[in-house]
Amino acid sequence: MMLTELDIKFVRLNNNAQVPTYAKHGDAGADLYASEDFVVPCRGRAIASTGIAIEIPYGYVGLVHPRSGLAAKHGLTVTNAPGTIDSGYRGEIKVLFVNHGDEHLGFLKGDRIAQLVVQPYIHAMFHEVDFLADSERSTGGFGSTNLSVRV
Repeated sequence: MMLTELDIKFVRLNNNAQVPTYAKHGDAGADLYASEDFVVPCRGRAIASTGIAIEIPYGYVGLVHPRSGLAAKHGLTVTNAPGTIDSGYRGEIKVLFVNHGDEHLGFLKGDRIAQLVVQPYIHAMFHEVDFLADSERSTGGFGSTNLSVRV
C-alpha cells in the first residue's frame, strides 16, 4: 500500500530547532523536539518550545500527541491532548505539558517531546433543528453502558 505524502513548509525560529522526523517508515506521528531545556514540575505544568513554525495546508490539521513512553513511565502527557494546530496558524509550535508523576521531569534541547500527526478534516455545517433522530444510545452519557471495573 502506498502512503500519501503531503509537503509541509516550516521555518526554524532559532538555531536549536529541529525538523520533525518520523522514527520509522509508516509512522503516523512525527517526533517534535525541544529547542531549549525545560522542567515539568511534579504535579505541575510547563510549556515547551519547539523552535519551529509550520504551514499546514487548508483542509488539514496538525494534532500534537503525547509520547506514549513518557506517559507510561512518568505520567507526562499533553495537557490539551491532542493539541490542535489549525491551517491558518503560523506561530511557533509549543507543547503544553502536565506531569501527573511524583518527580520533576527535566528535558534538554534536542529531546523528543511529543508527536505531530497531520491529517485531513471535514468542515462541518451546523443546522439547528427542532428534534434529533432517535438512536439506540439516545441521551445516555458517561457510564450509560454499565461498564464494570474491577480493582
